[in-house]
Amino acid sequence: MMADEPPLLELRGLGVRRGREVILEGVDLTVARASLHLIVGPNGAGKSTLLAGVLGQTAFSGRIVAHWRGDGRIGCVPQSFAVDRTLPVTVADFLALARQRFPVCLGVRAATRRRVRELLSRVGLSGAEDKPLSVLSGGELRRLLLANAIDPLPELLLLDEPASGLDEAAVRLLEEIVLELRRASQVTILMVSHDLGQVRRLADRVTVLNRRVRSDGPPSEALAGDLFETFLGVAGGARSVAAGRAGQEGQAAQPRRTDLLESLRLSGGAGEPRVKADGSLSRPQPAGASAVTGIGGVGGPRP
Repeated sequence: MMADEPPLLELRGLGVRRGREVILEGVDLTVARASLHLIVGPNGAGKSTLLAGVLGQTAFSGRIVAHWRGDGRIGCVPQSFAVDRTLPVTVADFLALARQRFPVCLGVRAATRRRVRELLSRVGLSGAEDKPLSVLSGGELRRLLLANAIDPLPELLLLDEPASGLDEAAVRLLEEIVLELRRASQVTILMVSHDLGQVRRLADRVTVLNRRVRSDGPPSEALAGDLFETFLGVAGGARSVAAGRAGQEGQAAQPRRTDLLESLRLSGGAGEPRVKADGSLSRPQPAGASAVTGIGGVGGPRP
């Protein structure tokens, strides 16, 4: 990013309340263009809620400003994804749903199948197009969701704990794919993680969040041991930030459930309205607009 170029995303005084409970309060956050920016914090810190605010999926106070270069497309890999094991949906069917107008139940067109194969090769799933979704491992499913999120290429990619629950080999493979994606395409990535080793391996910049921004900067500064222990109540070398609050709360926060149709909607039509900070709706700004207040998923027409 050039020195005089604005960041891709700015959050100013972001707040979210649910009844009397304060989820986020006074959050100021800047995400540089083409950066890999990670958010860490304990369970209940508001990390997933912050991403929901960026997607326009929850009401908020304050401002979210995006400085788009193109159509403002956002890709998203949710924290959890429920698969109905009774549905005979294959990997190719799933990806074809948003990539052809012809009904998928009548078959996947040859051009779509070629596109699906190319996508799967990018995420290490070559040859998996005819596998049912119900037999995919956790790591395979996350990589499939990533493939869905990066085609067409978004300006902003949101990853909500994409490595949660995966074994070490699956985690490292996912990290390699994310790093290669950023290197090859210069996409801006905002990612939530509980794994401090992962944060140190991937992040250009880290934001420590616990309802408010507690620390922000390069990993070596934001994850300084004393600061981390003071704000989060865990040792700086711990693998999981969540461990600090799990004992206090007695249970982990429940993951946000995203079903098939909702996941596909995140890359919906270009005419979808966006949610402004005051709760009103507006249509997307044309390409080249310098900023948008309040943003949602933006996509283009399907072939």
